[in-house]
Amino acid sequence: MTPVDPAIPGADWRPTAGIAALRRRADMLARAREFFAARAVLEVETPILSAAAVSDPQIESLATEVAGLPGRRYLCTSPEFPMKRLLAAGSGDIYQIGKVFRDGERGRWHNPEFTLIEWYRLGFDDQALMSEVEALAGHLLAPQRALAPAERLTYAEALRRHAGVDAHRASEGELDQAARRAGVACEADLDHDAKLDLLMGLVVGPRLGRDRPCFVCDYPASQAALARLKGGEPPVAARFEFYLDGIELANGFHELAHAGEQRARFLGDLAARERMGRPGRPLDERLLAALAAGMPDCAGVALGFDRLVAISLGATRLDEAMAFGIDNA
Repeated sequence: MTPVDPAIPGADWRPTAGIAALRRRADMLARAREFFAARAVLEVETPILSAAAVSDPQIESLATEVAGLPGRRYLCTSPEFPMKRLLAAGSGDIYQIGKVFRDGERGRWHNPEFTLIEWYRLGFDDQALMSEVEALAGHLLAPQRALAPAERLTYAEALRRHAGVDAHRASEGELDQAARRAGVACEADLDHDAKLDLLMGLVVGPRLGRDRPCFVCDYPASQAALARLKGGEPPVAARFEFYLDGIELANGFHELAHAGEQRARFLGDLAARERMGRPGRPLDERLLAALAAGMPDCAGVALGFDRLVAISLGATRLDEAMAFGIDNA
């Protein structure tokens, strides 16, 4: 790519992805739709703007105002909540390919605006949905790359193997020591889950999916506000993530469908946001009403499409897989 002089206005007008990459992207979009059509999964579109916002303390929403409407409207960080309303209304299996937005995400593998493929399958649990995620990834990458069968690790196994800690029983000091052993220095005052996230993001995740795809499943119950809990001691959540070449591609759940429990978890998130000094967010009362009306048993997952395109291209940055990154949008 030709170097750009930042002192010249408009000099960075060219796309960040080459035309061949855009053709690959278009082909993968078409193949994704073929995949779901073959399984009779309905494509839907839901609003990008909402009166509610995600409560997750680790995700920040972008917001705007709409003339004539009270309060702010939030750009969706995922189409999950309106898609669950469709499920409760009787839509059956559904998927969506669309833009989502997250504040504070900008870097080599992050862009504040990106594309998700999100889908929900009635009667699936997290284990069944992992198999379908693996099938979709193989289908989209097949013209350029054949995937070996995926490995499945529990969260505890992944942390033990790659960070040398017991994810469920390690003390705060042991987590700090594991980070230091890996050369990770963090001056922030982190709680227990945030320290686990730090290890997963900077130490464990980059080592996953190197020889073959890898699923990490059975997350700590405290790290899955939208997933059902499994029995056992300690309790774990029916949540998984999918990794390839050290890059996290997908996050999925056997979905929680109990309105009262979901409200309690949202309120717990808001309390955590307050402790962290982050702004509160309005709860999605329409989602909670839909859950109370009855959402069918299902599993759902969101897959980062841009990252999968980048892997297909052998790219070293996310913006090489999209027409324009945020820096020249």
